[in-house]
Amino acid sequence: MRRPYTLIAGDFVATGGMDRANLALAHWLAKQGGPVRLVAHRVADELLGFPNVRFVKVPKPANSYLLGEPLLAAMGRAWALRTRAEGGRVLANGGNCVVPGANWVHYVHGAYVSEHVGGVLRQVKGRVGHARFVSEERKALWRSNVILANSKRTRADLVAATGVPEARVHVVYYGNDSERFHPVSPEARRAARAELGWPEDRRVALFVGALGDRRKGFDSLFNAWARLHAHGDWGVDLKVVGVGAQREAWEQEARVQGLERHIEFLGFRKDVPVLLSAADLLVSPTRYEAYGLGVHEALCSGLPALVSRSAGVAERYPTELGGLLLDDPDDVDALVRALESWREHEAAWAPHVAAFSERLRAWTWDDMAAGIVQVMEREG
Repeated sequence: MRRPYTLIAGDFVATGGMDRANLALAHWLAKQGGPVRLVAHRVADELLGFPNVRFVKVPKPANSYLLGEPLLAAMGRAWALRTRAEGGRVLANGGNCVVPGANWVHYVHGAYVSEHVGGVLRQVKGRVGHARFVSEERKALWRSNVILANSKRTRADLVAATGVPEARVHVVYYGNDSERFHPVSPEARRAARAELGWPEDRRVALFVGALGDRRKGFDSLFNAWARLHAHGDWGVDLKVVGVGAQREAWEQEARVQGLERHIEFLGFRKDVPVLLSAADLLVSPTRYEAYGLGVHEALCSGLPALVSRSAGVAERYPTELGGLLLDDPDDVDALVRALESWREHEAAWAPHVAAFSERLRAWTWDDMAAGIVQVMEREG
């Protein structure tokens, strides 16, 4: 396959769900040997080492994606027209560029409205940005020849939000890096715990997500943790991975409620695979999750993951692990019961988690990329 491909996205880097997926697709295309143009704000160094990869760098004024979007759209359209004239293929992300070609939807802005926190300026910026993203998303999807979604949930959401025909939307699930995310031996787990300074006699639950709004559901998890410890130590510590405008407020609330020994805020971490190998459970009571790569990676690491039933990744759960799915992320009592149920059924669920983990690991990032390109080549 030697035809040119132009990919238009904010970032092609290893951090973040959609950024990681974009990186994987670009990397697979680069390995095929044909011309690859990446119109973006950031690109991982590993891509720049390919002689057939051209990085068209788009400025991001004041480090703001909102301000950078018009520039990304303009430069993306120019390169899309050039690539189409050469008989190549074009792929944009969501509403970032209105072009004929393919559109890969990682997140449906029309499906969820974040509750922005902070000062008035920040809240106004959030509302204005959301309205703009919804409008551009609708225009971009109607202009696309073919649409790719990362889950059936995403497909249903974007059809409902934009009205595009469902037949134009193809689901290709995210892949996995089995070298980074895989089950570890008991010896490796003990070594990871020792490296992190976690005691062997304490069970650990992880929360991984931004703390800038309520989308990831940390407020529900915090309240559930407070209830579980209301009558004494229930034997599980919570480690919180993530940053955001609410982090300091949650740390203060933990001190006020006497939970600072049982909830630790780790901030941004680059060693998530190590954290997963040392933990016992991932908890993700998200209010909106188009897919949920963090949950996927936890499962690939052999870790049970408690997640909202509405998350895209949840549609892949086997029936035997239905007890790990939350019907309502706002129902704190139900979350408490689910956490207690995990403690009770952990051993019984373990073989089902292991089988599910193996199945997820069998679908790699290269498999995902090849699937996307197959759809693009077939549909034009």
